[in-house]
Amino acid sequence: MRLGDGRESDNIEDRRGARGGGMMGGGGRKIGVGTIVLALVAMYFGVDPSVVLNMGAGLPQTSQQAPVAPGVQSTGRAEDDALARFTAQVLADTEDTWNALFRAGGKQYREPKLVLYTGGTQTACGTGQAAMGPFYCPGDERVYLDLDFYRDLQARFAAPGDFAQAYVIAHEIGHHVQHQLGIAEKVQASKQRVSEREANQLQVRMELQADCFAGIWAHHANRSRGILEQGDVEEALRAASAIGDDTLQKQAQGYVVPESFTHGSAEQRMRWFKRGLDSGEMKACDSFGARTL
Repeated sequence: MRLGDGRESDNIEDRRGARGGGMMGGGGRKIGVGTIVLALVAMYFGVDPSVVLNMGAGLPQTSQQAPVAPGVQSTGRAEDDALARFTAQVLADTEDTWNALFRAGGKQYREPKLVLYTGGTQTACGTGQAAMGPFYCPGDERVYLDLDFYRDLQARFAAPGDFAQAYVIAHEIGHHVQHQLGIAEKVQASKQRVSEREANQLQVRMELQADCFAGIWAHHANRSRGILEQGDVEEALRAASAIGDDTLQKQAQGYVVPESFTHGSAEQRMRWFKRGLDSGEMKACDSFGARTL
């Protein structure tokens, strides 16, 4: 992936090393066992963290998180700081793409913040845990990311590569786009009126659309700035496949329960990312109107 000396976003909140209320880590912070169990369930079974933490509705909650200086802060750990700066560059690239696309559609894009943290942190949607993987909180319009997830992509999910990491960020930014367009709130309202199985199906369509939006970013970023190198698309597709519901469930329990899917199968996730990548058009990402996924 070619980012070169591209700019780093100012919309980074670097909380690494900061204390998050109710967390376990340096300084003897506490965490409930039940929260850990829920976090692991979310991680292993592909459950949307918003379901676990009630994030879907985007209702703000009181947060005790102390303010931090914007931008990436040096921790003295070269590898982590390099990953943090890479993340800031990818976020900046998504800003350039979505600002242009919203402007072309006569709208103004609200740039989200991206919070880097370690272990756990407070969010407007509740307590965030690293075990859940990256997530978007509509209540404060922030993406939350523990850099250890990048290492998990490589070691646990066999999805290495910088563009695999960029895909994950772009997917979460896709959720912000859904929130700003009012899609997320409509889906959340609909989920309250249907069965659990139907709610899961709506959530799958939501996640696949975010994958497609990630593809749209890659399409325009590559066309405008030539970011893609040989093998990058395969890295993203490998990551999409690795975190498909069927893949995660088979790893965790040895069999698959399609009715419980909340993110989509590996094949579906790859297909919808590719739709956005190939077309670069929002209309290609209408997962809610699609008869087949």
